[in-house]
Amino acid sequence: MVQCPRGTRDFLPDQLEKRRAYEGTLRSVARRFGFREIQTPIFEDAELFILRSGPNVLKELYAFKDKGDRDLALRPEMTAAVVRAFVNGMSNDPKPIKVFYFGQCFRYERPQAGRYREFFQFGAEIMGAATPETDAEAIAMAAFMIKSLGLKNYKMRIGHIGVLRQRIADIGVPKERTAEVLQKLDKKLYDEARPILKDMGVKDEDMDALFQLTETVGGTEVLSMVPGEAGDYLREVVDYLSRMGVNDVEIDLGVVRGLDYYTGMVFEAEAPVLGAEKQICGGGSYTLSELFGGEKVFSTGFAVGFDRILLAMEKEGIVYEREGIDAYVVAVSDEVRKDSFGIVAKLREAGVSADIDIMGRKLGKAMKSASTVCARYAVIVGAGELSRNAVTLRDMKSGEQCEVPIAELADRIRN
Repeated sequence: MVQCPRGTRDFLPDQLEKRRAYEGTLRSVARRFGFREIQTPIFEDAELFILRSGPNVLKELYAFKDKGDRDLALRPEMTAAVVRAFVNGMSNDPKPIKVFYFGQCFRYERPQAGRYREFFQFGAEIMGAATPETDAEAIAMAAFMIKSLGLKNYKMRIGHIGVLRQRIADIGVPKERTAEVLQKLDKKLYDEARPILKDMGVKDEDMDALFQLTETVGGTEVLSMVPGEAGDYLREVVDYLSRMGVNDVEIDLGVVRGLDYYTGMVFEAEAPVLGAEKQICGGGSYTLSELFGGEKVFSTGFAVGFDRILLAMEKEGIVYEREGIDAYVVAVSDEVRKDSFGIVAKLREAGVSADIDIMGRKLGKAMKSASTVCARYAVIVGAGELSRNAVTLRDMKSGEQCEVPIAELADRIRN
């Protein structure tokens, strides 16, 4: 039997309906915040992702040459593609530009719970400025999305990459090796970071102070420990968030995000129910457009790990209620079977979601089918009722039924 490739999945109708419903929730929130949808190709020039993340990204890329010998890659994430689209077609548009996107991404990595080689990402970008208002808007929307999905136990952590960058520079790390150190700090790999820093001549006490800084976590009182402009900036962000009703945030100077292009505020959302791999959302302020041939434009964005947040919801016991259809039409006998198809057609034309028994089942089995597809009503077509231009309408939940004129059937079901 041919199986789907490792790290990918089939989404059967029940699963896909649930995913589409939750995807719809995220889209609805984004539109409520004034964002508009953008869509980019599923594959791009491989150079796009190498420029963004460096040559090391090649080991995770699904990269290939096309028939024109061009180096292409399936997208491993979507921010780079969206910024490329901004440079190509939106850079002269009035700012800020607020866009959101949803789609599948691909990374060649070891599949595990909540992590796949083909995964789905929902994200948003605000392009045009790096201000406390912009950053607060992005964080507030991410928090609102998580709440709208019904997740109860989650934590929003906010930091400022400038604090760590400055400390790293102060202790003598060359600028070209800053990203290497930040990647270790992002994963809290202090034992791996220590020999790297020692090789650069960093003193042991400076290393310890750096590691301690990444462990600085707490409420708004931690802001007093954030020096200079970064501290003032974060205080402004937190103040805006408070005015927007987002108060359950944690200040964490160890939030790094592991990507070199972040320039200021960074944040992550995590769901403790997921254990060690608990991150469900992350983002921050950045500049990327100049890498792709555009002018330098400050932006703030974030991405929701759609698969991981659905896993967190499942672990919290959030149950999706299948939507079902409005009506299921059942013919009592072969005599009225063709008439029943005329009735289901009229319901569909009137905007009612309706299905019909096409297997020629007896009444009892056809009614079971109506339950299986979660129909709100069964429309029972019998010869006697048809002679009066009527049908029997049964409420599948209460079991109550009554005779309804066919001309009034669609309105009765809708109302």
